[in-house]
Amino acid sequence: MTVAEVVQRSTEWLTGKGSDTPRLDAEVLIGHALGLERIQLYTEAERPLTEDELAACRALIARRGELEPVAHITGRRAFGRLDLEVTPDVLVPRPDTEIVVDLVVEIAPQGARVADWGTGSGAIALSIADLRPDVTVVGLERSPGALAVAGRNLEANPHLADRVRMLQSDGMAGVSGERFDVVVSNPPYLVPADLDRHPALRHEPEHALVAGPVGTEDHARVAAEAAAALVPGGWLVLEAGEGQADAVMGILAAAGFGEVSARADLAGVPRAIWGRSAQPKPPGSPAS
Repeated sequence: MTVAEVVQRSTEWLTGKGSDTPRLDAEVLIGHALGLERIQLYTEAERPLTEDELAACRALIARRGELEPVAHITGRRAFGRLDLEVTPDVLVPRPDTEIVVDLVVEIAPQGARVADWGTGSGAIALSIADLRPDVTVVGLERSPGALAVAGRNLEANPHLADRVRMLQSDGMAGVSGERFDVVVSNPPYLVPADLDRHPALRHEPEHALVAGPVGTEDHARVAAEAAAALVPGGWLVLEAGEGQADAVMGILAAAGFGEVSARADLAGVPRAIWGRSAQPKPPGSPAS
């Protein structure tokens, strides 16, 4: 079979297996198996594959047929301007989370100190530092496996080495006593039943996906810990799941954050929720 025929047949097969993006998946995986860029799948469309090449393509396509994430199969995922290592120890970075990064980049004050609660692959921490050369970022991660991935992603981006550190920490415990201008997090926000509705998610670490029976348990924890770790007037930025915006905004308000608001992702889902910690009143102002 030619390259074009393998791409077409793989696309058709993945469509029947429930892939949401069968053509894209086929092109990425076949390109990975053959060591080709996606454009080369077209410029070399009529080239016949060897038996070894065909076997390599079939092996990767078969894994995707089991709904294993493409990023886990290739071991890589593009996020913002970065190309990151991804393993089953971490969530696959998703485009929705780039909205959260963009918001932090926009609101962080000059020279800000940023903490990324539950950094996973390091996608948020590294992207913020990449886009804002004036800030320093600490990525906090309780999972040793995930922290190892984040550390390798930091090593692969040496231009960030002097402004980013990755630290094993359960929540903010590892930076107790430090103060930050921004705390950001994409916390777990699913409920257990979501894993039954979306079987593909079972390939990713459950502890990074499922918060509990309500889905906002970790938002409440981050809000409480951030309230104690932020400087006066500092910002908390959280990612929320579909339908959770009002609840998460209520959590921030109950934790004492003001100026609480939400920003939608490209699909119109309120995705980034943020609020500001209380600022000291100017001398001589009336008490509330």
